Order: sequence, then structure tokens, then C-alpha cells
Amino acid sequence: MNGFKTAMLLAALTALFMGLGYIFGGSGGAMIALVVAAGMNLFTFWNADSIVLRMHNAREVDERSAPEFYTLVAELARRARLPMPRVYLVESSNPNAFATGRDPEHAAVAATTGLLNMLDREEVAAVMAHELGHVRNRDTLIMTMVATIAGAISMIANFGLFFGGHLGGGENRPNPIAAMAAVFMAPFAAMIVQMAISRTREFGADKAGAEISGNPRALASALAKIAGPAQAVPSVASERNPAAAQLYIVPTSVSDLFSTHPATEKRIAALMAMESAPPRRAASALDPARR
Repeated sequence: MNGFKTAMLLAALTALFMGLGYIFGGSGGAMIALVVAAGMNLFTFWNADSIVLRMHNAREVDERSAPEFYTLVAELARRARLPMPRVYLVESSNPNAFATGRDPEHAAVAATTGLLNMLDREEVAAVMAHELGHVRNRDTLIMTMVATIAGAISMIANFGLFFGGHLGGGENRPNPIAAMAAVFMAPFAAMIVQMAISRTREFGADKAGAEISGNPRALASALAKIAGPAQAVPSVASERNPAAAQLYIVPTSVSDLFSTHPATEKRIAALMAMESAPPRRAASALDPARR
């Protein structure tokens, strides 16, 4: 269901992008918008991980430079049946973590020094399992595509604001009322769709992280500990580029209304429900209904 919902929201975002192109350039503008979207997605497909890591001044670590953290991630990756990702540390007092990369074979996970200093080992493991859940669910690619298209929509809207009145002539000139509505409404609509996709993927990563770590309570505890400080302590990377905030396990300096994440209280409640649910036995030929 989450995958279907994400596909539908991505389709809506692409349609919005093409519709904006059509308003300012007719059918030719819609096709140009589609080509631009494809080109931007192709670029980010190959370069998103390096862009994100450079944005955070992330430092790659291994079993010699950060043995405990690296070994922890390696054990979690083994449990998740994922290739070993590259592991990074970010020198920041903002307690957070993120994952990036176009697929599990080219994934990277990172945590801030603030997060490692604030949480105990089980909580750090649960947080990194959440990030590996994003990798396993291929959310890193999805959210990169979403951010790219949303950014392109804002770019075209700004372009239309300044040059829309000069496109074409006579009948080819865009309807001024439709053009002005598109300029102001399209970026807002794109933001709403982007938030809906991101929130859906966060719930999925929480569930996957709890399964990988085997400890939903530890992830709930970690979220409760870092949610407040993540809002209070500035994140240099997200202040320079607000789109980076959608990468983090908890949002930074945003209101609940415009957050790309579900409310932390709802995430904790869902995790505690997993904790209290009775364990499911594997089905057998004698008891396929698991009675």
C-alpha cells in the first residue's frame, strides 16, 4: 500500500510539473518540462550521494577510525541482508542521521557526533537500522527524485513569473489568470505532495528499522530523546539547503504543519504498538493460518 501511494504521489508531482510547462509553453512546453525532469533525475541518480555528503562535510570512517560504530552498522547490514554501505560521521551537535545513495549497492549512511554522544548503544543501533530501512526500501532514490521535481517546479514557476507574459504571442500567450495561479499555487502543491511522500516513507523506515534491530522500544526511545534537541540545535547543512531536512530521521527547525516527517508522537505510538503486539509464528503446512 505504501508503494502504491508513493507511485501515485510521484505521478501527481510529475503531472503538476508537466501542467506547469503546458501553461507557459503549450504542448511543446509540457514536453520540454518532461525532458528537463528526466535529465535532472538522471543527474541526481548518479550524483545524489556525493552531493549530500559534501553538503554535510561528512567524513568516511572504517573499522580502524571508528571501530564500534562501523562494526555496529556492519552487523545491522548483515541482519537486513544488505550490502555493506559506506559509513560516515558528521561533525555536528545536532543529533541526527541520514542515508543516501541510488540503490543498496551504492548506499551510504551517516550519523552526527551529536547523535552518538546523546544515545546509548541500543538506541544508536535502532537509529541506524532505521536508515538501513530507507536503503532497503529504496527511499533514498525516491526522495531524491521527489526533491528534484519539486525544485524544478519552483524553478519553472519563478521563470513564469518573470517571463511568462513574454512567451509566444497572440493565442500562444498563456492565460494571465491561469499563469498567475500556477506561479503561486504550483510550488505549494509540490511541497504538499513532497511532504506526503516523505511522511509515508518515514513510517515504512520506522517499521523496517524496528524489524532489523529487533528493538522497537529502542527506536521509540531514541526518537523521544533527539526530537527536541534536533529542533533546538541548528543544522548548518539544512539552514543552507532546507531540502536536506527531509533526509534526517527527525526534522530540524520546522513546524508540524510543514514538516516532511510525521509527528514524533505518532511514530513513537506506532513503534510501541509493534513492541506490544504478540510475536507471529511462521506458517506451517499443518497451521497455515498461524492459529
